[in-house]
Amino acid sequence: MNLTRIDWLIVAAFIAFVILSVAQSRRYMRSVADFLSAGRTGGRYLLSVSQGMCAIGSITIIGYWQQNYASGFVSRWWDVASGIVLIILAVSGWVTYRFRQTRCLTMAQFFEIRYSRRFRIFAGLVAFLSGIVNFGIFPSVGALFFLHFCGIPEHFQWLGVAWSAYPLIMLAFLAVSLFFVFTGGQIAVMITDFLQAIFVSVVFVILVVYLLCLTGVVNWHHVAEVLAHAEKGKSLINPFKTGEVEVFNIWYFAINIVILIYNKLSWQGTQGFNASAKSAHEAKMGEVLSTWRWIPQNIMFVVVPVIACVVMKYGLGDSAAITGIQDSVNAGVARISAAETKAIGDQMITPLVLVKLLPPGLMGALTAAMLASTIGTHASYLHSWGAIFIQDVVMPFRKKPFAPKQHILLLRGAILGVAVFIFLFSMLFKNSEKIWPFLMITGAIFCGGSGAVIIGGLYWRRGTTRGAWTALLAGSGVAVGAILLTNYWAKLPDLLSPFVRDPEVVRRFFAMHEPLNGAWMSLISMTAAVVSYAVVSLLDNKRFDMDRLLHRGAYAVPGEAVVEETHGARAAFWKIFGMGREFTRRDKAICLLAYGWTFGWMALFLGVTGWNFLIREIPDPFWIGYWRVYIWVNVAAAVIVTVWFAIGGFRDLFRMIKQLKTMTRDHSDDGFVERKEAKE
Repeated sequence: MNLTRIDWLIVAAFIAFVILSVAQSRRYMRSVADFLSAGRTGGRYLLSVSQGMCAIGSITIIGYWQQNYASGFVSRWWDVASGIVLIILAVSGWVTYRFRQTRCLTMAQFFEIRYSRRFRIFAGLVAFLSGIVNFGIFPSVGALFFLHFCGIPEHFQWLGVAWSAYPLIMLAFLAVSLFFVFTGGQIAVMITDFLQAIFVSVVFVILVVYLLCLTGVVNWHHVAEVLAHAEKGKSLINPFKTGEVEVFNIWYFAINIVILIYNKLSWQGTQGFNASAKSAHEAKMGEVLSTWRWIPQNIMFVVVPVIACVVMKYGLGDSAAITGIQDSVNAGVARISAAETKAIGDQMITPLVLVKLLPPGLMGALTAAMLASTIGTHASYLHSWGAIFIQDVVMPFRKKPFAPKQHILLLRGAILGVAVFIFLFSMLFKNSEKIWPFLMITGAIFCGGSGAVIIGGLYWRRGTTRGAWTALLAGSGVAVGAILLTNYWAKLPDLLSPFVRDPEVVRRFFAMHEPLNGAWMSLISMTAAVVSYAVVSLLDNKRFDMDRLLHRGAYAVPGEAVVEETHGARAAFWKIFGMGREFTRRDKAICLLAYGWTFGWMALFLGVTGWNFLIREIPDPFWIGYWRVYIWVNVAAAVIVTVWFAIGGFRDLFRMIKQLKTMTRDHSDDGFVERKEAKE
C-alpha cells in the first residue's frame, strides 16, 4: 500500500470525528422541513461553506485535475472573466433571492405553484432521471481514485473467498453517506459538510505550499522552463495561444460563463441548500461570500495538475528520479486504461504522480480530504435526488399530504434506492469521455430546459405553463439526442450503410469528424429552451400574480425581511451596487470587499487582454511572472479566507443548533400544494 500507519491513523481519526458530529444532529431533526431544509435556519457562512463542500466531491477534484493537466494555468485566466459575472449574480441575488422568497422546499414545488401540478411531476421526473444518471459515475471515479492512490490491492482473499476491492470501496463510502443523511437529513448534511470543508481547505493550502516549496523533484524554475515550451497553439501559460486545445479552449470557458447565468439553481444536486437559508437575504449574502469560498480549492485545482504535467512531460531536476516517476506512472496508467477505459486512465495521471511526490502524513491528510469531499457530495446528492423523487414525482399524485413520520420514512427509502442505483450504474457503466463534458451533457437533460423555466417563472409574469412545457421538452430533447449521438457515433456508419449507395464514403466521413462536445451541446440545448419558452408564452398572452408567488406586499411573511432605514440619495447610491434596504453596514462592507477583489482582477484581465490585442502580443516571460504572483497572492488569500469562514461558520452553526432546539415546528410545511393546478 502507498499509505503508512500514520496516514491511516489520520484518516481514521477524521472519520471518527465526523461520525460523532453527525450523531449529535439526530436530536434536532423533528419535522419534514428539518429533514429537507434544516428548518430554514442556515446562516450565510454556514450556507456558503457547506454548499461549497457539496460542490467539490472527489469527482470534481479529479475532473479539474484532468482539465488543468491539459490546459495548465490558462483556465484560471478565463475564470477571471467569470468572476465579475459571479459577483454581479451574487449581489443582485439573481434567482437565489426570489426562489427563497417563494418558500418552496424543492424547485419542482415552485413549478407547481407557478405553472401546474402536471408540470411539477414531469419536471421532477426529468430532474430526478438527469440527476441520477449524472450522479451514476461519482462512486466509480471516487473508488478508482482511492484504489490507485492508496495502493489498495484490487483483489484479496478473505474467509476463503476472492473479493474485489473496487465495489467494496464504493459500498463503504455510500454506507457512510447514507448514515449521515438518515441520521439528520439536511441538518446532518450541513453540519458535516461545514466541518469537512474547513479541514479540506487547510489540507489544500498545505498541499499547494509543499508542492511549490518543499519537494526536491520540481521547483518553480523547472515549472517556468517547461511550461514555456508547450506545443504551438496549446500553451499552458499564455491564454491567447490556446487555439489548438481540443476541449478546454477559450470557447469552452466562454460557454461556461453563459451557463453560470442561465443555470443558476437549475442543478438540483444542491436543492437542500437552496431552501435552507433563514431568509432570502441570508441566501443572497451566502452567494456573495462564495466570491472567496472557492479560493483554497481553485488554487489547488490548478497547481497540483500543473506540477504533475511538468513531472510527466519533461526531464528536470534529478533525471533519474524523474525517469523513475514517469515510468511508474505510465505503467500504472497503461494498466488502468487496459482494465477500464483510456478516459479513466487519463483521470489517474495526477493522483499517481502525487503518490510519488508526497511524504507520509500529507498522503494521509490528502486521503482524508478526498474522502471528506467524496462523502460530502454523496450525502448531499443522495439527499437531493431522493427528496426530489418523493416530493416532486410521488407526492403530487396524492390528494392529501403524508403523515410526518410516514413522509420521512419514504424520503429515507427513496434515498436508499438512489444509493443502490448509482452503485449498480458505476459497476456497469464505463465512461469514455472526459469527466466535465460527461457531467455537462447529462446535467443538460434537465438544466438545458429548466433554466428558461426558472428564470422566466421568477422574473417574467407573462411566462406560461405551455411555454414551460415547450422549453423543458426542447432543452431535454436536444440533450438526450446529444448523448445518443456521442455514444453511437462510431456505430452510425454500420447502421446507415444499408441505406446508402457507398458505405465507405459514410465511414470516411464519420472517421474524419467528431460530434460536438458536451459544452457546445449544452449551449444548443439552452438556446432551444429560451426561444421555445419566449415564443410560446408570448403567443399565450397571459399574466401571473408575482406578489403572491414571492410573498410580497399583502402576502409578505412577518420577520423574514429585515429592512435598514436608508432613504433618499444614500439609498439610491447603494442600490447602484445592488444593495437594497436589507443590507446592514457589515453587509455593505462585505459586498464592497467582494467588489474590490473581483474588479481588481477584472481590471487586470481587461488591461492585459486589451494590450495583447490592441498594442502588441504579450511574451511568455510576462506570463511566467504573472502566474507566480497569482499563486502566492491566492495562497495568502486562502489562509485568510479559511480562518475568516471558520469563525463565521461556527457562529452560524451554534445559532442554527440553538434555533432548532427552541423553534416551533409547522408540520404542514412539507412541500404539499393544496390546489390541483396553478392559476395563471
